[in-house]
Amino acid sequence: MKKALVVDWLDKYGGAERVISSLTSIFDFDTCYTLVNQMEKKDLKKVFSAKKLEIHTTILNNFGSRFRFLFFLFPYFVKKIYINPKYSLIVSSSFSIAKGVKKTAPNQIHICYIQARNQRYLWDKDNIYFSNFLRLLINPILIILKKIDIKQASSPDFLIANSKFIQNWIKINYNRESKLIYPPVDVEKFKLQKLKSEYFVTASRLEPYKRVDLIIKAFNRINEKLIIIGSGSQLKFLKKIANKNIEFIDFSSSSVVFDYVSKAKAFVHAGIEDFGIAPVEAQACGTPVIGLKKAGLLETVIENKTGVFFSDQSEDAILNAIERFKNIDFDPELIRNNALRFSKENFENQFKIFCKDIYK
Repeated sequence: MKKALVVDWLDKYGGAERVISSLTSIFDFDTCYTLVNQMEKKDLKKVFSAKKLEIHTTILNNFGSRFRFLFFLFPYFVKKIYINPKYSLIVSSSFSIAKGVKKTAPNQIHICYIQARNQRYLWDKDNIYFSNFLRLLINPILIILKKIDIKQASSPDFLIANSKFIQNWIKINYNRESKLIYPPVDVEKFKLQKLKSEYFVTASRLEPYKRVDLIIKAFNRINEKLIIIGSGSQLKFLKKIANKNIEFIDFSSSSVVFDYVSKAKAFVHAGIEDFGIAPVEAQACGTPVIGLKKAGLLETVIENKTGVFFSDQSEDAILNAIERFKNIDFDPELIRNNALRFSKENFENQFKIFCKDIYK
């Protein structure tokens, strides 16, 4: 059976790309379709487990790293992707528009793994992505894009959600049922480290929705060291607002992340996560999490056992959680055992079972 993989785009290596890597090892894809491929060769090897896949892109690839400015054209171009009828299984990994790819033969089966709330900027109610003025200006376009997004969500034969939070979001916004399979976390690479150092850490893409700015503003008010690991569009801005107690480390490999996260007092996370692989990786090291009490973290963090929650996205709430964290004696082994539920092996086994049931 020939199999095709469809992804939104390939640019930076992060949590979504780790999921794609696991999907590649399960299905041994013959080819990959994507809107854009701007990823470095070393990262492509990580995603595709060093297998050389033919990667088909669209005309948007000609715009390089500026392709995101053409977000309003994404649904059109994903619909134009032509998947050769010889591929009988299509697996898409979608945090934006990959789900909208069309089948070209009646015998094809399309399974879509929904990695996040698709096209967050369409559903955003907090104006994280657009200023009030710009949102007012482009609101008619956003309304049309939202209708297209809902329609394209009907393209896959089967939807798989990466968390209960996303499963519920799919039901509310797309009116579709989905299977729950938690994403893979490489708990073997992120090993238990009982000895901790005197610093806090966060690791993520430095994009607006991750709310790293809130963490910085909170740590600007206290005499605690914070290490930020990551890269993204907000890097210059975040460095500009950070005090000297805050250090930035460019993301280069999972070994770098492990080295800092495993020895940290706690992993701090302020974004609303659809699942949140990084906080689970931290727990795999025995590192407790200080995070927002919403969405995916409610499924991965046990309050006062593997971490501490704060209830709203504010500096005061984060600082209050840090103070409560200091009064709890956490057990690193218990924290790691909680993370083992989300192993790569569990993900791959559940995905294989789901596919076998489909073909039965």
